[in-house]
Amino acid sequence: MITVRVNNISKKYSQNKTEVLALDKISFDVNQGELFAVIGPDGAGKTSLFRILTSLILAEEGIATVDGFDVITQYKEIRKRIGYMPGKFSLYQDLTVEENLNFFASIFHTSIEENYDLIKDIYDQIAPFKDRRAGKLSGGMKQKLALSCALIHRPSILFLDEPTTGVDAISRKEFWEMLKRLKQQGITILVSTPYMDEASLCDRVALLQKGKILSIDTPENIMSQFKNKLWAIKSEEMYPLLLALRSNAFIEQSYPFGEYHHVLTNNEKELALFAQNYNAELKIVDPTIEDCFIALMQNHVNL
Repeated sequence: MITVRVNNISKKYSQNKTEVLALDKISFDVNQGELFAVIGPDGAGKTSLFRILTSLILAEEGIATVDGFDVITQYKEIRKRIGYMPGKFSLYQDLTVEENLNFFASIFHTSIEENYDLIKDIYDQIAPFKDRRAGKLSGGMKQKLALSCALIHRPSILFLDEPTTGVDAISRKEFWEMLKRLKQQGITILVSTPYMDEASLCDRVALLQKGKILSIDTPENIMSQFKNKLWAIKSEEMYPLLLALRSNAFIEQSYPFGEYHHVLTNNEKELALFAQNYNAELKIVDPTIEDCFIALMQNHVNL
């Protein structure tokens, strides 16, 4: 069963007397109970998409439905059924943890006790700070409080806009573990993120760049479509090495990747000789989602 349907959605903004196309005729479906990620850098259009689907802004063209309801004509029904966690912490910072939860529960005519089983695993981690003002919480605790507030009315669909941005690695890991448990309870989850490594934690991902979808598939299928041999190279002087790579015609593509530079070329002999001349370590590596995204972006530019 399809829970979210997006059909040829476009969104424009006026900026400095010019129009900026944030979303360009994008289409996709999300199945019930799926953990679906929209992945892309800042400015890709992720937040605009989520605001349209949560009925906060209108698209210029296209149709979108959530749980079978139109985002324009039936927005009131949608708001009853979804939980939304925006990218910027938007809870009441002068209220305590418990006061925030009670407030959001009262909006939906429910209580913490009524739906406590859904948020128990999350709330137990912030319960020791229930009398602390939300504005005084750490980034990870704010994240858990915001998720608890988004879940307090037991939504069927959860929209999370860059929920792990700005939090530490441990909090990121804990957050994705919480999402897996929520998925097991049948909640459909849409999450946006700029972190490519989070793609492997999802059922399917949509790679978004400058308002266009480059690919939609399972992480495994996206990586299997990377047909070129990928090389990793490093030396003691990484920046001069990158400049040298980019100055050679036999190098198709090169970019920093962790402690290495990743390289695409059809001339392996030249690359081996280059590595030898620069006293650099060279090896073949498996592509990641990020490598696939970079390749898709390059293909899109060349169209």
